[in-house]
Amino acid sequence: MTGVQLSIAGSVAIVTLDDPDRRNVLSPELVAGLAAAFDEAEADERVRAAVVAAEGRAFCAGAELDTLLRAADGDFGPVEAVYDGFLRVLHSPLLTIGAVGGPAVGAGMNLALACDLRIAGPRASFDTRFAQLRLHPGGGHMYLLQRAVGYQQAAAACLLSQTWSAEDARRVGFVLDVVEGDLVEAAVRVASGLDGLDADLARRMVASFRTSATLTQHREALALETEAQRWSTTLPGFVAGVAAIKERIARG
Repeated sequence: MTGVQLSIAGSVAIVTLDDPDRRNVLSPELVAGLAAAFDEAEADERVRAAVVAAEGRAFCAGAELDTLLRAADGDFGPVEAVYDGFLRVLHSPLLTIGAVGGPAVGAGMNLALACDLRIAGPRASFDTRFAQLRLHPGGGHMYLLQRAVGYQQAAAACLLSQTWSAEDARRVGFVLDVVEGDLVEAAVRVASGLDGLDADLARRMVASFRTSATLTQHREALALETEAQRWSTTLPGFVAGVAAIKERIARG
């Protein structure tokens, strides 16, 4: 996998962007590496979650500038190919956690946005960058950002080019936590909260949670959860889980 490394720690896949000399830009090679890493991780029955991390000082600098300039010449295909990188993460059935230790810029911020959760190191920063380039945001950036932090904070970042430090990002709710020390280890520890769940249950819960965020009526959420909950009662893990709780209660 060119530009991307994959390792497995228990139930967690660690997908690491590994092109630090180019600040982990979403080149065709790195995008292909991301896809291959997630294909392999999702095929592993042990894996419940994936941490997206990066080597070097930058998390991801987004698209290469030459890719954007090709769009000005009428060739927009390479820009859409950049989308494939973060959309592969967005559409993964695994719970995804971004371990952001440095700048996430433009499409690199979209990669962070594509994750279900984000944890930042103290040197992390988040910059939409689109307005500064006189470029309209792409890849669903505005939708994802508003869903993450609400309309007002998203507008300030996207339209007014406000950048967030790690602490700013925690303040507006963009990151779950700011971590000193080993960021990947912290992200793996969070992701390990899914340990013990059946793989199918973990993935269905993730899918339902994402779908719920797009619903506007309680009755829609009720129908979604009722069907999924009924299905979950047929799993061996459910009966075993209830039996374990009953035993703990009996022991006092």
